[in-house]
Amino acid sequence: MENFALVRPEHLNHHGALFGGVMLKWVDEFAWLAATREYPGCTFVTVGMDRVEFKEQVQNGAILRFYIRYQNQGKTSVSYTVDVEARSSDSKDERSVFSTRITFVRVDHKGNKCRLSDRTEPA
Repeated sequence: MENFALVRPEHLNHHGALFGGVMLKWVDEFAWLAATREYPGCTFVTVGMDRVEFKEQVQNGAILRFYIRYQNQGKTSVSYTVDVEARSSDSKDERSVFSTRITFVRVDHKGNKCRLSDRTEPA
């Protein structure tokens, strides 16, 4: 699955670059969307992200491309790899700026872990 985001002034930190927390929010949100599409009717919460490393600064006006790929499934959890590339508005070249693996766990209406159903490929 792919998603895009435009870096705007409200996403910048005090140094004028993309605030890391905004990047993490997007990664979490877009990966959650992928999980929810592939496991209809399941409720997911984020368990964690593997290594969080910002490879390069991202400036205002950059277009970010988020590549979200299914990694693996456990009994109650599912993991995705998320790679993020940035392209400035005056370039056609993308550069890798962030990557991680994120894991979600399925929960019931009381917040307890529950068995994960089979994955469905989104249309």
